[in-house]
Amino acid sequence: MKAWLDGVLGRFTMYRLVLVVLLVLAGYSLLLDLLGWLTFGIPAMLVSLLLSVLVCTAVSWLLARLFRVRAHLESSLITGLLIYFLFWPTLVPSELAGIALAAAIAGASKFLLAYRRRHIFNPAAIGAFVVYFTGLNLSTWWTATPAMLWVLVPAAFIVLYRTSKLIFAGIFIVIAEAIITGRLLLSGSDLGAALSQPFSSLPVLFFAGFMLSEPLTLPPRRYQQWLLAAVVAVLFSVPFHFGIVFSSPELALLIGNLLAFAVSQRSGLRLTFRGSRELTPTSREYRFSLPRPARFAAGQYMELSLPHRRADLRGMRRVFSLTTDPDDGSRVAFGLRLAEPSSSFKKELNSLKPGSTITATGVWGDFVLPTGNHPLLLLAAGVGITPFLSQLRALHHRPAEHRDVVLVYVLSSIEEFGYRDEILELCAAEGIRLLLCAPQNPGVSEYLATGYPSVEQLGHAVPDIAQRRVYASGSPAFVAHAKHIGHRAGARKVHTDSFLGY
Repeated sequence: MKAWLDGVLGRFTMYRLVLVVLLVLAGYSLLLDLLGWLTFGIPAMLVSLLLSVLVCTAVSWLLARLFRVRAHLESSLITGLLIYFLFWPTLVPSELAGIALAAAIAGASKFLLAYRRRHIFNPAAIGAFVVYFTGLNLSTWWTATPAMLWVLVPAAFIVLYRTSKLIFAGIFIVIAEAIITGRLLLSGSDLGAALSQPFSSLPVLFFAGFMLSEPLTLPPRRYQQWLLAAVVAVLFSVPFHFGIVFSSPELALLIGNLLAFAVSQRSGLRLTFRGSRELTPTSREYRFSLPRPARFAAGQYMELSLPHRRADLRGMRRVFSLTTDPDDGSRVAFGLRLAEPSSSFKKELNSLKPGSTITATGVWGDFVLPTGNHPLLLLAAGVGITPFLSQLRALHHRPAEHRDVVLVYVLSSIEEFGYRDEILELCAAEGIRLLLCAPQNPGVSEYLATGYPSVEQLGHAVPDIAQRRVYASGSPAFVAHAKHIGHRAGARKVHTDSFLGY
């Protein structure tokens, strides 16, 4: 089931998925009003919706032209939809002016409240926060109604699952629920009402699923994100004020954005294309240079932005694992599988000429090796080798971090042995034991299986697996298999990096 869900969701970029989910929520809200479960009125809802989306998109487009960058339409539409859900739908002119102003500020914030092409604050939150001081309108986060929960719960789950933020959101929800429930009980509420109010009257789920989890305003490491979720949960749940500034969901989020910015890659990155080379008949490596070294850990990934006409469902932004040594952050490379039919993004990437520039929004990921000299078992399939290549290169250039490493590499054919020369050289230099799984024995290392290894094959080849830190990278199907056989063979935990849309 997990592999199937990963495969379905992996066909969409995060932006396209969030956009579709928010459009479904907007459509559902209109249906609820028609059924009488919401009482805004269809005209007010449609006017508020169109105003939020059109103003945000128009402002983003104008400023993109001014700053000579291509506007990201999906991002603008998402921000406009979020503004729609933050303010009470209305036909009152002054209140509509407040919604329009919030949408305009949200669209402008991506350009004006940014550091080296990376925005600092959640755009919808900063729009709602600023409008509060004008007196034109006040955010209500009106999705916090029982009727909306029927679609809001699965919608938030899909987004959080796709971004691997379920635990992150769970930390926020549990802490916020505990604090709010405790406050309500102390004020005399009964237990049932105190437990339900965070979901039926307060925007806990919408906040966690669509606002707090925005990737560009999160710190890069998982432990940092979990700590941020806890801090924002307290700010969200405990009333406070600084002079005329009173606590609100958007203020809690903006404070969290500042904390995340303090520990993140603080700017977008400009990458200059230097060339590419064929790795296998179905994969290719792309090399770039940077004017300033990028900070990343071996095993992390970078999100590339490549605006182009007629983008398909995969969108204009994609994430790829870095294959280069972090100690040389002035040069980065990515290994990609080029399956047919190729996405519009990869076609555009293939059309780049040396000297062309593209941007990267940042570096993220927790698929990194542990500190210390723990023995390792690395399980890779296809281009799932890419994060491991960065890790092996990092180990090679840091003799003090020498590890006992076993690398299992699953190939669909001998011709698909990506990075063959580099891997064989690194394994020989570092004493790494390489086990290949392929349709036939290549004669260059130990031969383990003709396809995915079985529990018995893995346990026999790596009898000390219980003492090793185990990592698996590749397609969702392979990662699910590797996790299963790893646990069955005795691994205590299997760290995974699933290539959605592989």
